[in-house]
Amino acid sequence: MKRIGILTAGGDTPALNATIYGAVQRANALKIEVVGLLRGYAGLLDPQVPHVLLNPLYSSIPELDPCKGGTLIGSSRTYLDHNSHEHLQVAGRHVAKLQLDGLICIGGDGTINGMQQLAEMLPCVLAPKTIDNDLGLNYPGEPDEWQRPQGAEGPSVRGVRSRDTLRLEDIINYATPGFATAVFVVVQMVERLRTTAESHHRIAVVEVMGRQSGYIALGAAYAQPDIILIPEVPVDPHQLTQQVSRIYDQQQNVVIVVGEGVRGVDGRELGAAEPAFDPAGNVKYAGAADAIVGMLEQSLSPDLFLETRRFEPGSSALFSRKVGHTQRGGRPILFDRFAATQLGGKAVELLAAGYSNEIATLQYSATDGFTFRSIAANRLRDRWGEIHPREVHPSLYDAGRMQLSSLGMEYLKPIFTRAVGADDVEYMRREVFDAGCLSNRYQSINSDIRRRIRYL
Repeated sequence: MKRIGILTAGGDTPALNATIYGAVQRANALKIEVVGLLRGYAGLLDPQVPHVLLNPLYSSIPELDPCKGGTLIGSSRTYLDHNSHEHLQVAGRHVAKLQLDGLICIGGDGTINGMQQLAEMLPCVLAPKTIDNDLGLNYPGEPDEWQRPQGAEGPSVRGVRSRDTLRLEDIINYATPGFATAVFVVVQMVERLRTTAESHHRIAVVEVMGRQSGYIALGAAYAQPDIILIPEVPVDPHQLTQQVSRIYDQQQNVVIVVGEGVRGVDGRELGAAEPAFDPAGNVKYAGAADAIVGMLEQSLSPDLFLETRRFEPGSSALFSRKVGHTQRGGRPILFDRFAATQLGGKAVELLAAGYSNEIATLQYSATDGFTFRSIAANRLRDRWGEIHPREVHPSLYDAGRMQLSSLGMEYLKPIFTRAVGADDVEYMRREVFDAGCLSNRYQSINSDIRRRIRYL
């Protein structure tokens, strides 16, 4: 293998450049050229196929910084349509003209769907990324638990789980690059909102990302919110009201963290959902926190606020905030840089060893710590070919307390105990208020990379 391509597809995460960096460094050692395809699959379909040689003379270009968030080769939500013979023909011609012997796709479930079309033309490997931490399995064979009523059309539905609890060693792809940094951002915001809630005796509802998976909300437990609501467990209005009333009566403030995909007891999303341009069938969520605020405005007794907010309406005690896209950007913390660079390097090794349609994975065991392995991409699919977002297993969450369970704590500790490095702290001390930022304009990586772009 002499020349491989690499692309980033789907939404951005803080650790994409770190993954590219790891791949390029391993390719340098193996004397393999790495071509960065700009704008993901869109670049591969572009008649000019804009691309960048990332390691001329087997030396990484200086613009490739694993400590910088985002992706220097750009991304898009354009995917290969498996029903479009023309798309596949175009992609095949461009792969041949670039003389690629293999391709690394950095992405999530939607990226896999596009990659599998290309795997029929050349060896392809996925390096996982998503802040949602929903790419993987709680245990081998989990996709077989999804069912469809006989003769029914439409998406699969989850059947009865085969395991009541988890063994952490069995989790396939323990954590995805970007997840730890997203939780780091959320924890900082929740901690800051807590002091406002305390000072004004208010109830704060903080909405975090994660789509249908509650891992980011689960990780927010490090900020000590009073209540955590995850999409996997329907919100019971009566239980929530009782819990909020009890906590507010005790401490005169409440902080609630809610995953954006939370559902009511009827199974419907509490926030608004609209289709997204994504072949994995993902949707955009908005307003889950507002929905929880509206629910509590109707159910909480005005007498609850007599002592603290006698001269203000009870509804003024509640407010919502969305952490939003800050979870997806900025400098990745140490754990994400470590996991991303190693997974990028693993992806190159898999290609060099002759693997295709494979996913590099991060595994954990108490005896070996973190190790890097792989799994065939099709093992994530159910019998109808669907890839389902990995959900928070019930054993990781205490639904009665609306909090992390004991096993949930054990799950998070390996990721976050040393997730922030000394260099992360030093960066904040040295760079955040650097006086040079006042006089110098921001230098975009896009401007630097444009000087290196080549075309067919």
